[in-house]
Amino acid sequence: MKSNTRNINKGKQIFRIVLLVGTFISLWFVPWILVKAWILPLPDTVQEQVDQSLSYGFDGVIVYVDEKGKPPAFYAAGYHNREQEIPVNPKALFKIASINKLYEAVAITKLVYDKRLSLDKNTCRLLSRTKRKN
Repeated sequence: MKSNTRNINKGKQIFRIVLLVGTFISLWFVPWILVKAWILPLPDTVQEQVDQSLSYGFDGVIVYVDEKGKPPAFYAAGYHNREQEIPVNPKALFKIASINKLYEAVAITKLVYDKRLSLDKNTCRLLSRTKRKN
């Protein structure tokens, strides 16, 4: 009985050590720059935030803010091309990257909420030119 208790306690102790070591190892993979950005207080203006974002390793940042009842505002900091030292142009055009998925998800969610789209129906019904195979 006594040896069985020792085995259980030894097993618990080994498990605790494994968890502790795993915790310390996982700290290596934490994106500390993002944690720092999340913890620090925000600057007072959007332009100050954009300027501060350069300290996180971005070459250039452009922010577009569209508030209801106000004209759109552009904020920019950094370089469009660092090698040639061309400053960021707030109205520059960029290729759409992964951020597009976010906008599509929001648009689909709004359409589902307004009951203009159903996630349960076949997409062939939405596309009139698509032939449906039986």
